[in-house]
Amino acid sequence: MTRYTDLPKPIRSGLVVLDPVRGTPQRVIVMQFNPDTLERSLAPQAAGAEQGDRTEALRVKGPAVETWKFTAEIDATDQLEIPAPHGIHPQLAALETLLHPPSARIRRNQALAATGTLEITPVENPLTLWVWGAGRVLPVRLTELAITEEAFDADLNPIRATVGVGLRVLSVSDLPTGHRGAELYLVHLAQQERLAGSAGAGRLEAFGLGGW
Repeated sequence: MTRYTDLPKPIRSGLVVLDPVRGTPQRVIVMQFNPDTLERSLAPQAAGAEQGDRTEALRVKGPAVETWKFTAEIDATDQLEIPAPHGIHPQLAALETLLHPPSARIRRNQALAATGTLEITPVENPLTLWVWGAGRVLPVRLTELAITEEAFDADLNPIRATVGVGLRVLSVSDLPTGHRGAELYLVHLAQQERLAGSAGAGRLEAFGLGGW
C-alpha cells in the first residue's frame, strides 16, 4: 500500500534573481501554488517590412520575441504553521522589487545629480530567471505585475492575493554576447531544437499530397 509520504512532491515554479556579474543567486521566489494555466506568445523578428523586398520574406533577424503571462495565488491561510506577522507583504514585496532599482542606488543618483553630474548611468538590475521545471529556465524581464489583494488581517496586512504576472524572455537580441543570460537562452533554444527533432516526422500523404 502506497503511503502519502511516498508520493513525489510536485516541482514548484518560480523566479531566481542572480547577481549580474558573479551569477550567484541573490533571491529565490518560489510560487506557493503553480499557476493553473500559462499564456505564451511568440512573434518572429522578420527582416523585411510587411510589404518590403520579396527577397527578405523568409529572413529573420533573430530569435522570436516571446512573452509569458500567468496568474499566481498567494494565501497565508494555507500555511498557518508558518509565522506571518506581516501577512503576505514580504512575498508581494519580493515581486515588486523586481521592477524598481534599489533605493540606495536611487539616493546615490540623486546625490550625483545634485552635484551637477550631467550623465548618470541607468541602474542595471539583477538577472532574473523564470523556472518552470528543469526543462525551462529562461532569462526574463518582468513587464507586468497586477496585484489584487483579497483578504486582510486585523492590522490590514494582506493575507490573500491574486497576482497577474507578465514576462518577456530575454534572448541574444537583448543581451550582450557572452552575457550569462544570453548563454542560458542559447541552451534553452538548443533544447527546443532537440525536442522538435524528437517529435517524429509526418508524411505528405496525411495532407492528401503526393509526388513531391
